[in-house]
Amino acid sequence: MPTTRDYYEILSIEKTADGEEIKRAYRRLAMKYHPDRNPGDAEAEAKFKEAAEAYEVLSDDSKRKIYDQYGHEGLRGRGGPATHDFSRMDVSDIFSMFNDIFGGGGFGGGGRGGRAGPARGYDLETEVEIELSEVLTGCERDVEFSRLDVCETCSGSGAKPGTKPVKCSTCGGHGKVQQTGLGGMFRMVTACPHCGGRGTIIKDHCETCRGKGRVPKARKLTVKIPAGIQDGQAVRVQGEGEPPPPDVAPSGQGARGDLHVVIRVADHDFYKRQGDHLIMEMPITFTQAALGAKLEVPTLDGKHELVVNRGTQHGHVYKISEKGLPNLRSGRRGDLHVLVRIEIPKKMTAKQEKLLREFAESEHQAVLPESQGFWKKIGDLFGT
Repeated sequence: MPTTRDYYEILSIEKTADGEEIKRAYRRLAMKYHPDRNPGDAEAEAKFKEAAEAYEVLSDDSKRKIYDQYGHEGLRGRGGPATHDFSRMDVSDIFSMFNDIFGGGGFGGGGRGGRAGPARGYDLETEVEIELSEVLTGCERDVEFSRLDVCETCSGSGAKPGTKPVKCSTCGGHGKVQQTGLGGMFRMVTACPHCGGRGTIIKDHCETCRGKGRVPKARKLTVKIPAGIQDGQAVRVQGEGEPPPPDVAPSGQGARGDLHVVIRVADHDFYKRQGDHLIMEMPITFTQAALGAKLEVPTLDGKHELVVNRGTQHGHVYKISEKGLPNLRSGRRGDLHVLVRIEIPKKMTAKQEKLLREFAESEHQAVLPESQGFWKKIGDLFGT
């Protein structure tokens, strides 16, 4: 049966997530739990199928609307579109349903879906965090990740050195079988369930890769991150993904997939980003607001002198041109918007209070009487 876990929880996203967030979350999980990366791990395969089911629902507007309103039962019992039972499906069948995610023909554009064209390997995705100041100048980051590479022991064949795979007896070496349904009314060609579409069966497995033809390898490289990049955008490093899958290119011939490095920009202590612009709140006293002042405002380039005009009101915004962040394409910098917040003192000296009361009298404004000491109030209460 399909999963009963919350789909948003499975993908680790909020209910307000848009289509791109949903796609990115599913892609990340699919890469993490892909069976080729977790050989023999039943739990990883189950999580892979669970993520596929969650994506199938949340990426479809009509299914998502029903799910948000009625939950799992709504999809099954209220006339809504049903989901596939991914727990009973073969992984290769799941691939064919998500070509929009992985570029067609499988996980990274390879040949699992029978699509014509040169073999291409799987794309990979990882994340790095940078500071807001690094968005201004651009930076470099060392990225460490793991990818599947061609097994050097068997050259990707999966067979023990000195042996060769033998022809599959089920499909006769074609890698595909023909199935009929509804009393022979239609025919469907699918990947051979016995050999997984390879056309051959490995009798003696390579001890290094256990017959997979691929082994995980650690990889480290330096990635250049351009100035002006937004949170959630990715830097594509061409050819740093995985080789084509062994069922279409055992020795790895063909184009490697790409590595997508998703950039996360850390929150800043007092700047908020809005596109290429920056917004900050600046506290000032009511006397500075009333009389005007010259203040030093911190920017990503250093200090900038800002003139606060006489009579500035709470919530007024001053714009400092070209002190924001550069545009990723044009390089032109945005602005820094300074939001004025007038702070009212909670404690004053006797002199400050006297002057302020004189000011209130000049305005003919009613204010509370001068505060009295605690023991004076007690004496007045008991008439002592």
